[in-house]
Amino acid sequence: MAAAKTRTSTFSRNLSTAAPSHGPGLKCGPNGTVFLSSGIPDLDKILGGGFPLGSLVMVMEDAEAPHHMLLLRNFMAQGLVLGQPLLYSSPARDPRGFLGTLPSPAASKDDKSRERDPDQEKGLRIAWQYKKYLGESQLDGQRDSKHEYSNEFDLRKPLERHFINGPRIDCVSIQDCPDLSTLRDRCATFLSQFPRISCAGRIAIQSFCAPQCAYSNMEWDMLSFIRYLKSMVRSSNSVAIITFPPLLSPSFCKRWQHMADTLLSVKAIQDEDKELAQLLTGYQDMVGFLNVHKVARINTQVPVILEATTFSIKLQKRRYLVLECLNQAPVDGSSGTSYGTSGGWSSSSKTGNLDF
Repeated sequence: MAAAKTRTSTFSRNLSTAAPSHGPGLKCGPNGTVFLSSGIPDLDKILGGGFPLGSLVMVMEDAEAPHHMLLLRNFMAQGLVLGQPLLYSSPARDPRGFLGTLPSPAASKDDKSRERDPDQEKGLRIAWQYKKYLGESQLDGQRDSKHEYSNEFDLRKPLERHFINGPRIDCVSIQDCPDLSTLRDRCATFLSQFPRISCAGRIAIQSFCAPQCAYSNMEWDMLSFIRYLKSMVRSSNSVAIITFPPLLSPSFCKRWQHMADTLLSVKAIQDEDKELAQLLTGYQDMVGFLNVHKVARINTQVPVILEATTFSIKLQKRRYLVLECLNQAPVDGSSGTSYGTSGGWSSSSKTGNLDF
């Protein structure tokens, strides 16, 4: 009896490519977009989930303060904690030394309670029954499942050594490079080492056009490299972030901003700005501002409408990086109108009613 031939159709679903399995640290979004965490939970919420895979993120530095390093450290530390490949490039002679300044994940409430109660390390009396069927590795995976995407980092606590000494970390110094060919080849090699879906990679390039780089005056070559890197990242399972100081000509600065999928900028706050202190609440806890100029749109043409584009950068308890919307401080009642009222209203009534 002849074997029955499987009937095929032009409209049959390709099961091999449907519903791909994503690795740790990835989150599915709308329109088939897959997000990679920025390492800052507040920034992930602002951007609608994080940085989309295949996107180029550019951060405009501030010449007065290195606040861009806060974003870069959390981005790199998040990838190392999740075991994702990392390529880091900087104008320093020893870029690997920068890895020692990366922050460590903060202990969650569950971890603290587990440390307080030593009985939970051995497991409850009923837990041995589940170990027959699941095993220790699956139980540990269930405990840490909610930390697979994004962590909160303690800026005062350095990252553990076994994360920094991993084999999937590549560091490149661009200080003595006469051109960008070396960096281009390293990026191409890095992006080709892992497949499209099963693993995600991160590229972090610090101070791309710094004066100590030999190619800092080759503006067209740097623009060509950014275009090449964007095309490589778009076809791979990775995200690249580039920070650059405000040293470019206005025309090339606009071209760089146009090349970015997600464009951010940071600005420091002066030590004693009395006018700003009276205008904003929580000014004493602010260290700078974060401006969101552009949000990546992958697999869609619908623009992302944000509730705000400027956020305050705060260090909560001098340990945790927090982004908050700007809140206007209430005006003292003795000065006239209060917060939320306009000058056309009269507040002379003792009952508190507004007369128009």
